[in-house]
Amino acid sequence: MPVFGPVLGIEGTAWNLSAAVFDTSLRAICSRPYKPAQGGIHPREAAQHHASEMKSVISGVLDDFGDTSRIEGVAFSIGPGLGPCLRTVATASRSLSMALGVPLVGVNHCVAHVEIGRYATGCNDPVTLYASGANTQVIGYLKSRYRIFGETLDIGLGNALDKFARSKGLPHPGGPVIEELAGKGSYIELPYTVKGMDLAFSGLVSAAKESRGAIEDVCNGLQETAFAMCVEVTERALAHSGKNEVLLVGGVGVNRRLRDMLQVMAEERGASFHVPDTGFLGDNGAMIAYTGRVMLEHGVSTPLASSHVNPSFRVDQVDVVWRSGETAPPIPVQKAGRTTAIGAEAVVTIGRHEVCKERGGKCYRSPGLDRQLIRERTRTEARLISMARRAGVPTPVIRDITENSILMEKIEGPMLKECLEPHLVCEAGRMVGRLHRAGIIHGDLTTSNILVRGGQCVLIDFGLAQVSSEVEPRGVDIHVFFQTLESMVENHEDLRRCFIEGYRGEFDHAGEVIDREQEILQRGRYL
Repeated sequence: MPVFGPVLGIEGTAWNLSAAVFDTSLRAICSRPYKPAQGGIHPREAAQHHASEMKSVISGVLDDFGDTSRIEGVAFSIGPGLGPCLRTVATASRSLSMALGVPLVGVNHCVAHVEIGRYATGCNDPVTLYASGANTQVIGYLKSRYRIFGETLDIGLGNALDKFARSKGLPHPGGPVIEELAGKGSYIELPYTVKGMDLAFSGLVSAAKESRGAIEDVCNGLQETAFAMCVEVTERALAHSGKNEVLLVGGVGVNRRLRDMLQVMAEERGASFHVPDTGFLGDNGAMIAYTGRVMLEHGVSTPLASSHVNPSFRVDQVDVVWRSGETAPPIPVQKAGRTTAIGAEAVVTIGRHEVCKERGGKCYRSPGLDRQLIRERTRTEARLISMARRAGVPTPVIRDITENSILMEKIEGPMLKECLEPHLVCEAGRMVGRLHRAGIIHGDLTTSNILVRGGQCVLIDFGLAQVSSEVEPRGVDIHVFFQTLESMVENHEDLRRCFIEGYRGEFDHAGEVIDREQEILQRGRYL
């Protein structure tokens, strides 16, 4: 493996133009943020800002470094991001690469956030919550790629906070002032939207805008609700993957309350929590320089002819050739003939013939929100398990219910994720089609929540289920399933087709739902 010397990195996907030189450590950095006179970021104005500041930013970094002749590579943010900003940075990077006679490498912006976080904190194989203005994703390494376990279905967390701030005449960016006001207020109830491994912020922001509560209380409710949603999805990914490290990256990571909630969640699960220094959280040239250097050392460069930018470049499209090895799934604890598994939402105790699912409190959540979620989810789960069973969908038989627990039949058999055979995935599609035909949305349709008993797929864990005849939630349901497949196996496209075959066989409106899932996949949340 070749060892590269200093690499110049240039970041400019959105608001911040930044450059840095990375050798064996960070040697120089310079940033010039774009600050709109009012409102949010205007892509063309931001690109004009980047173009006008490019010379001084690059010169500042190279002057600090002191020896331009030692630069051995130029890395730049090739996407995702705002098209005009990306093109401005790419043009400058190509020119520098040719002028210095060194390789060019296009770096995925999201991957760079994860890699600088791993470098700066020393963690190895974390579940990463990437929370920025435009992006909110839960990411984990699996089978040579960074997989997206869950993400926002509409807008990024930072943009959600900024939208609310603008509606109340608060300055941009909205996050810091919302955090300050929230510290002076009390929690008020606002819509909480988690859909399996995904989440959505639009309804929460709309309700916060319309609330007549004191601004301090609304900020508190907004922050508590939005952050709890992010932490819940992160915890689900942690439980699903078996990893034991949590990493927070992205500009929203400067928020102290979000850090505290993740810290508490990680400690409750016996995981370590990591967050890099503030300078590495927001968009910065150091993350591009560092990741570019790692990529060049592993033989990855970008020919000039292939250096066009990609505003929709997803983190799971990158071949991560510089990493190997991943965390093995956890082994459930067995004691006195009973097995205990700690899921993301509940403790499941498996006896000889029965299973008890008990929801305990989450210390990271506001007490009022915590009690509300436990009560609502327990009642809804019991009701919809029975309703699905009456509709011909195999589910466990319920034996008893309390305010926070359900005692049910034990299903003997492996999880679908342990036996992803085409015929079983097709059978899963049939059962989901039958479920949707009955007007039930599962809400957490992962391969961990489908058990296989005698060749038959049995659906479990209806904790996020709901009744709906609308196309959108059905599309989200199968999107969550497809997303889980993609995060686990290389042949996910073949398995996707098998699922669709079974789904179409049971549900007359399957075509409409599948089209909607594709629309969900293409939405602007990936920018």
